[in-house]
Amino acid sequence: MDDSDNSMSDKRTRIIVVDGSAVSRAILTRILHDEVANAEVFMCANGAEALVMLDTGRYDLVSTALMLPDMDGLELSRHIRQSRTHSYIPIIVVSGDADSRLLREGFEAGVTDYFDKSQGYKAFGSFIRSFIQRNSGMMGHILFVEDSATAAAAIQKILERQGLRVTHVRSAEDALQLMENTQQANHLLTEEYDMVITDFYLVGELTGGDLLYALRAKMHFSQQEMPVLVLTSTEDQQTQVEAFHAGANDFVTKPIVEEVLIARVRSLLLIKHQYNALKHQAEAMRWIAVTDSLTGVRSKRYLVDNGEAYIADPAHQPVWAMLIDIDHFKQINDSLGHITGDHVLAELGDTLNRTFKDGVVVRFGGEEFCVLIPKADQEQILERAELLRQQIQQLRPAGVDISVSIGLATTADFPGESLTRFLSYADKALYRSKEAGRNRVHFYQSQQGPLPSPYDPHALELTLDTESTLPLVR
Repeated sequence: MDDSDNSMSDKRTRIIVVDGSAVSRAILTRILHDEVANAEVFMCANGAEALVMLDTGRYDLVSTALMLPDMDGLELSRHIRQSRTHSYIPIIVVSGDADSRLLREGFEAGVTDYFDKSQGYKAFGSFIRSFIQRNSGMMGHILFVEDSATAAAAIQKILERQGLRVTHVRSAEDALQLMENTQQANHLLTEEYDMVITDFYLVGELTGGDLLYALRAKMHFSQQEMPVLVLTSTEDQQTQVEAFHAGANDFVTKPIVEEVLIARVRSLLLIKHQYNALKHQAEAMRWIAVTDSLTGVRSKRYLVDNGEAYIADPAHQPVWAMLIDIDHFKQINDSLGHITGDHVLAELGDTLNRTFKDGVVVRFGGEEFCVLIPKADQEQILERAELLRQQIQQLRPAGVDISVSIGLATTADFPGESLTRFLSYADKALYRSKEAGRNRVHFYQSQQGPLPSPYDPHALELTLDTESTLPLVR
């Protein structure tokens, strides 16, 4: 029932802009900040500054003018390709003159792409955004299975130079145990590993092919969900066929060519990141479909689909149902208009979402809301209900004075009841709050029916000064 965030979406894209013109640097930087989500832009006036910066930090992209005060963009690109830390960083040359030298020598110099400045600065922002989406694959956590200490050290060094996190094990048995442990702990393996790289021939009883089969047939990970790159020491086509039949996405032969390995890894990580993006998009669409567009709380459809399981879950016991109804809401709509009424509902929905982050807030219908709150005892929930009643009385959404009536019931009194039956008890308590004069809290007990909350200042024989002793919910 929790709506978790995707941590990868918070990653900053660190871009170096190299241009001899201070005006151009400022314009490009502003455009990148406007057009590229999470962009962190660093400006350099010449190639030497850029090379120093690349030696002292980790960056994701270099944009350089073709003509610089101390060197040209192609020379800068050659220096970057020879660097220890950023030999594979994407490099884009920005120029208004696509002369034959740039077109002839750009690829040889290591230029990744070229942008024609005559298209305008706004187009540059769109170009970079699209480029990053296509080429942002080199980030993630790789499970690397290799029994040769020499090969493992060399390949791990190549991968870590790209900023990748690598966990190395020697056998398929170790890899499977690690993945099963991670899956049991996180319930979602793809949050821990982004891809697997494994030698096909390994020490132990299990081969890389057996590991692949376990991933696909036992753990049920698709090739998009968990890409696998197989390393082989032979060009034998039969081995390659076996790897593909076992579920490999791709393979690389030994001895390893660094450029080929990085190209394969980048391609597979892009597949994984695209899978994650589609999964998160589908999840976001699912949440939109079950969220009330006006108030931002869950829709009644969500409650119908998930409420039964929620109140039956042993981890949530005891669950309290809180029904909240705005008093005399029809008068607000009739006297002040439905737009004002919508503002009242929206502010109340926001207040409930902030107040009950530990529960599930639902728009039950019209001006009525339902909150399911797990693992709360009676004293806690009655106090929270009274604090909420006070807070709403002082809220004045859209400048309107409002109050609410509240009804409560708990699964501790009605274990095993259906959702409909359970909510009916809270509804009876809500009806009693309205019948008693509104702006009140009642709770339903199995033997005695609806009872006034002992925190309610309207309750008989209650002398509690709520203004001085009960702080407002923040």
